[in-house]
Amino acid sequence: MARTIQADEAVDEAVELLDGGNLVAIPTETVYGLAADATNGEAVAKIFEAKDRPLFNPLIAHVADMTMAERIADFDDLAEKLAGRFWPGALTLVLPAVENSRISGLVTAGLETIAVRMPVGVARLIAAKLGRPLAAPSANPSGKLSATTAADVEAGLGDRIPLIVDGGRARIGVESTILKVDEGNLTLLRPGGISVEDIEVATGKPVERVSSGSTVEAPGMLASHYAPDAGLRLNAVEVLNGEALLAFGPKRAAGVDRAKAVMNLSPDGSLLEAAANLFSHLHSLDRLGARIIAVEPIPDQGLGAAINDRLSRAAAPRGGMKK
Repeated sequence: MARTIQADEAVDEAVELLDGGNLVAIPTETVYGLAADATNGEAVAKIFEAKDRPLFNPLIAHVADMTMAERIADFDDLAEKLAGRFWPGALTLVLPAVENSRISGLVTAGLETIAVRMPVGVARLIAAKLGRPLAAPSANPSGKLSATTAADVEAGLGDRIPLIVDGGRARIGVESTILKVDEGNLTLLRPGGISVEDIEVATGKPVERVSSGSTVEAPGMLASHYAPDAGLRLNAVEVLNGEALLAFGPKRAAGVDRAKAVMNLSPDGSLLEAAANLFSHLHSLDRLGARIIAVEPIPDQGLGAAINDRLSRAAAPRGGMKK
């Protein structure tokens, strides 16, 4: 079983375990990550084993600084501008991979690109002390709800890893935005903690959306993902008998008195608060054993786009890939 240690006391032990080819769950500002030394193929393979993750689904390499980032990814002027504006932070850039970087091919899933991010806080410190990038998808079984607390990690992976670094509740609560930068063009592969609107303002360039049928180029592109055991019914304006309700804002769906349980992502209608509460509230409602969780409509702008992306994948038929 995993030991859980507070972040300010766990860094040295985490680095020692990672250096020895082991897995460590680490907090980031988005969600908790399941980290391995990205240059150690056997260690990275343990991530896929622990999560039951498809091998064609690439991982994000988390770096400590730009020097580390430039050893593994090719930054053009536009990518440097984005990194300068949003790093450290919740933006992952998909860039051409540097040849002979020592990054395991399992991280890139055999692609010629690499997803790279500079996180905030203890994850960055651990990468700096290790001296190598960390491959770190979300610390949950593949396809299940992402972990936003150490307790969530323990519930999902506690019997598969040696250490959970407890940094408290994740501040943002949804995964990073993933943006492909290719010859001056920007393509959104996954909405997340940085909004498209902020990216467009920062760069003065439009952000294209990934087309249907696209190759899986980044984490979170599988159609069925982030799923609770219960089914989800989205944009619900009425609660049916026996359903749990995931609410948003001050106004309730009709028939709320029929709900098995109710949790509100943000009583005031704050998308920032809703994002932070998304996975924890789904975890809580799922544990109550409701067969269906009805979800009230969420505005589809800013962080709302990321919330709705996660909800639509959670509601998709299980085991499917984006087509």
